[in-house]
Amino acid sequence: MLPSSSLPPGAADAAPSWLAALGPFGPALAGGVLIGLSTSLFLLLTGRIAGISGVLGGLLNPRAGDMGWRAAFVGGLVLAGAGAALFAPAALGAPLARAPIFIVLAGLLVGFGTRLGNGCTSGHGVCGISRGSPRSLASVLTFMATGILTATLLRLIGVPA
Repeated sequence: MLPSSSLPPGAADAAPSWLAALGPFGPALAGGVLIGLSTSLFLLLTGRIAGISGVLGGLLNPRAGDMGWRAAFVGGLVLAGAGAALFAPAALGAPLARAPIFIVLAGLLVGFGTRLGNGCTSGHGVCGISRGSPRSLASVLTFMATGILTATLLRLIGVPA
C-alpha cells in the first residue's frame, strides 16, 4: 500500500470516509468501477460505444437526430469536471505548469492520434478491450508503449515532469 503522501495535497480530506478507508487506491478503484458501470450501461441501453473521440467527433460532424445524446454526453463530462473543481478541487491535483501553447499542441496531437487510431483511449481501452476487440488491444498496447517511451526519453533529456 502506498503512503497517503502519494495523494494530491488535501485529496484524502476531500474523499468520503468509506473511500478514504480503501487507501490511496480507493479513488482510482471507485472511478474505475463507475467508468465500467457507466460504459456498460451506455452500451446496453443505446447500443453505442462510449468512446469520447467518437462522441465528440459526431458533434463536430453532425447527422440528423444524432446531436441530442452527444451534446448531453459531452455536457455531462464538462459539468462533472466543473463540479469536481468546485466541490473537491484538491482531488484534481496541482494545475499544470505549462505554457498554454504546449497544452494546445498536445491536444491537437491527441486529436490527430485518435483519428489515426480510429478511437481514443476510452473507446479502445475501456470499451474495445472489454468487448474482446483485437484492434483495440493493439491500439492500447501502442498507446502504452508510446507513452512509456516518450516519458522515458523526456526524463533522460532532463525535461521536468
